[in-house]
Amino acid sequence: MSQLKAGALLSYLSIFISIAVALVYTPIMIRILGQSEFGLYSLIGSLAAYFSVMDMGLGNAMVRYTARNRVVGDENKESKLNGLFLILYTFIGLLTVVVGIAVYQSVDALFGDKLSGTQLQSAKIMIIILIINFALSFPLSIFSSIIRAYERFVIDKVVSIVRIVMAPLLILPIIYIGYGAISMVIITTVVNLGCLLFNAFYCFKKISITFSFGKLDTTLLKEILAYSFFVFLAVIVDQIYWQTDQIILGAVKGTVSVAIYAIAMQFVKLYIQFSTSISGLFLPKASMMVARKASSNELTEMMIRYGRLQYIILTLILSGFILFGQPFINIWAGANYSDAYNIVLIIMLPLTIPLIQNIGISILYAKNLQGFRSVMLIIIAVLNVILSIPIARNYGGIGVAYITGATLFFGNVILMNIYYQKKLGINMIAFWKNIVNITVPITISLVIGFLLNILIPQETLLFIAIKICLYIVVHSFLIFKFGFNSYEKELTLSMFKKIKGKLT
Repeated sequence: MSQLKAGALLSYLSIFISIAVALVYTPIMIRILGQSEFGLYSLIGSLAAYFSVMDMGLGNAMVRYTARNRVVGDENKESKLNGLFLILYTFIGLLTVVVGIAVYQSVDALFGDKLSGTQLQSAKIMIIILIINFALSFPLSIFSSIIRAYERFVIDKVVSIVRIVMAPLLILPIIYIGYGAISMVIITTVVNLGCLLFNAFYCFKKISITFSFGKLDTTLLKEILAYSFFVFLAVIVDQIYWQTDQIILGAVKGTVSVAIYAIAMQFVKLYIQFSTSISGLFLPKASMMVARKASSNELTEMMIRYGRLQYIILTLILSGFILFGQPFINIWAGANYSDAYNIVLIIMLPLTIPLIQNIGISILYAKNLQGFRSVMLIIIAVLNVILSIPIARNYGGIGVAYITGATLFFGNVILMNIYYQKKLGINMIAFWKNIVNITVPITISLVIGFLLNILIPQETLLFIAIKICLYIVVHSFLIFKFGFNSYEKELTLSMFKKIKGKLT
């Protein structure tokens, strides 16, 4: 099996392991820690996510430039490239220390009104650990990029899976015997640095990389920074949307609100992961179509085809969460996290639209037209923060979720659909006609699901699982019978025939 295919399979395995770990690990953790301590841990996690922004898109750039140089085969140039990136990452590591010290000194001003003295002290200790973590992680992360650039996908994904599994396995017994959030941050740091050091060992031992530090190539540096800029903007947008709300809530409401919002974000991030695991495969095809000057009709057909596929998958998850999410959260996390259900829905509903249009983003990158989207989303994300601060004071997590959902809808739906139509020439009216056609059987299945809840009112895990299974059958039948077009029906039937052939 090729590295690419094996890497793809391991990527999907990584997603399912992440889901399994979240489903098993999270409820145990929040019950041992308690809502307040879990909220503190989630708050510091949101701050940690902002440290990761300081990568500035250089990881993506290193993969691109190293892979490009591999085609040429100039080992001396690659050695200089490695040296240049190591210098850049070392500088970022040192900058992290400076920024970290500033954050440390701002803890009292940011959270002093809502955190207790003990919580503030714990927060400061965790920030010190995070500073050490990121200051060392940035220079070491160069080796992860080299592994991806050399298409060693198997080792890359195996290390990723080890990181996902090891941290919870080490954390649970530690917090069970009485240690709290600080121990969790220490263990996470040790696991992370251990994985990065393994990557370094692998690069030196198996790939035989070298570093050269000569005269700085300013032309190459400018090119790298220009490429990284829009990647950096996209990362900032993600952080503002999915991490800042928790920091705002921590500053104006306290750790309990952060804990509830953090649980909601786990579901939202899993929802996004289901979409991006598919859309991540689109860029090569989009790039090839653009390179051969594919027509607007061809690009529209591709967007409709994959948009329908994602819509079918995501609406099964969305409708299932609408029907069974509230009792599941009450059992899984506890009744004091019940508001997470409303937060998830408020964000998940508008988020569905940009997720089913991810192929459009691939086309933007293929045409090198991502600049408008990046700048527009930054403006919308900043607006999100400005509006969220006063709303959070009065309405808490629910109010913040409404602001996030509204800005998502305005930027990612209204503005981007106009841009796809006007700039890319994609027929968005045809796209939406296809989506509406599938929505009819989805709506019918949702009504049947509500009736199912009435007929089977029990809300234990066993009965929830039974209802989910029944709903999947009903939903799938209605989609296949009334939602699928002839191509999708043929594709589904051929897939089942192949599976049947292998089993017999």
